[in-house]
Amino acid sequence: MQVSQANNVKVYNLSQGKTLPEWLSDRRKRALQKSDTDLQRRIQLIQDFDMPTVATNIKVSPDGQYILVAGVYKPRVKCYDVSQLSMKFERCLDSEVVKFHILSEDYSKMVFLQADRYIEFHAKYGRYHRLRIPKFGRDMAYHSPSCDLYLVGTSPEIYRLNLEQGQFLSPFVTDSIAINACSVNPVHHLLAAGTIEGRVECWDPRVRRKVGVLDCALSSITSATDVQGMPSVSSLKFKDGLHMAVGTSTGQVLMYDIRSDRPLLVKDHHYGLPITMVDFHSQQGLVVSSDAKAVKLWNMQTGEMFTSLAPESDINDVFMIPDTGLLLMANETPKMGAYFIPSLGPAPRWCSFLDSLTEELEESSSSAVYDDYKFVTKAELENLGLNHLIGSGLLRAYMHGYFMDIRLYHKAKSIADPFAYEQYRKDKIKEKIEAARVNRVQIKKLPKVNAALAGRLQEQEQEEKQTRKPDESADGTNLLKDDRFAALFKNPAFQVDQESEEYRTLHPLVSKQQKQREKKLAKQQAILQQFEQLQQEEPEGKPSDEEESSSDEEDQSWRDELREQHRQLREEQKSRPIERSQSRPRFYELKAGEEFSATKTPVKRKSNASLGERVAKEDSVTVSRTPGESFGSKQLTFKLQKSEKEQRFQRLNAEHHKERRKLRRSAGELRGKAQGKSTL
Repeated sequence: MQVSQANNVKVYNLSQGKTLPEWLSDRRKRALQKSDTDLQRRIQLIQDFDMPTVATNIKVSPDGQYILVAGVYKPRVKCYDVSQLSMKFERCLDSEVVKFHILSEDYSKMVFLQADRYIEFHAKYGRYHRLRIPKFGRDMAYHSPSCDLYLVGTSPEIYRLNLEQGQFLSPFVTDSIAINACSVNPVHHLLAAGTIEGRVECWDPRVRRKVGVLDCALSSITSATDVQGMPSVSSLKFKDGLHMAVGTSTGQVLMYDIRSDRPLLVKDHHYGLPITMVDFHSQQGLVVSSDAKAVKLWNMQTGEMFTSLAPESDINDVFMIPDTGLLLMANETPKMGAYFIPSLGPAPRWCSFLDSLTEELEESSSSAVYDDYKFVTKAELENLGLNHLIGSGLLRAYMHGYFMDIRLYHKAKSIADPFAYEQYRKDKIKEKIEAARVNRVQIKKLPKVNAALAGRLQEQEQEEKQTRKPDESADGTNLLKDDRFAALFKNPAFQVDQESEEYRTLHPLVSKQQKQREKKLAKQQAILQQFEQLQQEEPEGKPSDEEESSSDEEDQSWRDELREQHRQLREEQKSRPIERSQSRPRFYELKAGEEFSATKTPVKRKSNASLGERVAKEDSVTVSRTPGESFGSKQLTFKLQKSEKEQRFQRLNAEHHKERRKLRRSAGELRGKAQGKSTL
C-alpha cells in the first residue's frame, strides 16, 4: 500500500500494486502470490475492479450498494455489488458513454448518453429503450418532480424528455451557441446550465423561463489567477439551496451564492486544464475539484488547501462517497483508483476493515536521501570540526541540520577519526568468526524461561529416539525448535507457576516426578563413578524378588505422594477465609403473562381419530373441566372466534342471500302456463 502525506494528511492508495495478467493460469497466479512480496502487500478492495482499456465515468447508486462504471474498449458498463465485493454484471453498448445517470435507488433504472447522439434506458434485465436526440449531447440532468430529463450539447436548446409521457417537450432556448454542463438544485429544483461563453443561465422549470444569468468568465479573472484564453463553464454543482460551485475550462473554481452575481471565492488549480468534476464534502466543509492532473480538496470558506491527489495517469471522473473518506477515480488506465483519507471520515460499512488495516499495512516511509549529499546535524558538524562552514555555499540548511557534499564528508571523517577503518575491519573479522562458530559443536543449554518444561521436552525427545526404530520417522514437531512457540521459552509472561493451585491441581505428582528425575540423574552419576570398578569386579545380578519388591515400593510411594498432594490442597482451601452469606428469605415474582398453577398440567394422550373427527369433537365441546386439583375444579367456557375479515364476509354473504330472497320470483306460475298451453 502506497501512502502519501500532502499537507500532513495521510492518503492511502488502495489500488497501488502489481496486477496479474488475465491469461495466467490459476496455479501460476497462486505461485506468484506466494513468492512475490509486492503481490502479498497489495489490497484488492473489489475483485476485478478494472476496465479493458480506459474507465470514463464512475458513480455509486443512491442506496450505496452498487458501483457503476462505464469505459472502453469495447464500450461497456460494469456493476459491482459492494456487499459481495465483486462484479454483479457487465453489459456491452453500441457506443461510448459520455454521461450516465441513475434514476432509481439501485441499478434497476439507468439512462446513458452516448457519443452517437443516442440515449439508452436500461432496466434490471438490460436495455429497455433507445432513442436519438437532434444534436450531440454533452451532459444531462434529471428533474424528479416532473420526471423531465434535461439534455444539453452542441446547440442552444435544452432538450426536455418527459419520462412519464414518453415524449419530447418544447425545449428551453438559451442565448449561447453550445452548453457544456447542467445541474438541478436539490432543494428548489432550479436548473443551471453552463455555456461555452462562460455564463451560467438559471431556469425555473415551474414557469419554464429564464430567471438569472451569471458571468463566470469575467469573475474568474482576478489578481490571484492566471487565465489564458476564454474561460467557459466545464462543470457545476449545487451544495444546497443557495451555494453553487462552477468549474471553468481554464482551471478555476468559483464559489457562488445565487443571490449575488459576484463569487464568494475563486480557487485556481494552476494547471490551465478544464475542471472536470466539482463536489462537496459536507462534514468537513470542503470542496472536491479535479482536472486531468490532480484532485484537490480545499476549504469552502477560505480556499485553504486541505490535501491533493496526483495519480500517474490522467483523471476522467471522480466520485466521493458521501460521509466517508473513500474516493473512487476513473483514470486513463485499465485499473480504477481507490483512495482512502481517514481525516475526511471513516470507511464505508462494506469495507470497514480499512480503518484497522491502513495503519498495519502502511509501508515504512523512507526519508528523502540524495546520493551525492549527506545530511548532518549541528552536533555532527562540531565533531567533524566544520562549524566555520555554516552560512557558506558548502552547506545547505534543511530542517534541523544541513546537506553537504558526500566527498567533503568523507574527507572530514577520515581526518577527524583516522582509526575508523581499523574499527570497521575488526568488526568484520568478528562477524566472520561468529559465523564460523555456528558449524562447531555447541552445548545445549536450557532456556531461562520454563527451564523445567524444556528439560522434560528434551528428555522425551531422547527417549523417543532410543525407542524409535531406524526406519520410523519422528511424530510431530519439537516445541523447542518450532518458531510458533518461541515466545514460550523467551517471554517471562509465559512462565509457568508451579506453586499455583491450578497447576498443582492439574499436576498433583510434580514433586514425585521431580524426585524421580533427580534420582535418575544421581544413578547415572553413580554409574559413571563406578565405571572403572565395574570393569575390575565381577558384576552381580539382582534377584527377581528384589526387583518385584522395589516396583511394589515405587507404586506405593507414588500413591502416598498423590494422597499427600490432595491433602495439602484441601488444607489450603480450608485455611482460606470463607465468606458465609446470612440466610435471608427469598422472594419471587410471577412473570408477566404467566398464570399461577400449583399442579402440573395433565398430559393429553394422542388420539388415533382422524383430523375431521377431532375438529368436530372440539367444536361440540364448549365446557372443559379439570377435577382433582387442590384449589378446586376449574371451568372454562370458550367460543371459537373468527377474524374480522371472515365475519365481514359472512355478514355480506347473509345480506346478499337476504336480498336475493326478496327479488326471487316463484316459477310455479310459469310452470302452470306451460301446462295450459300443452293441453290446448
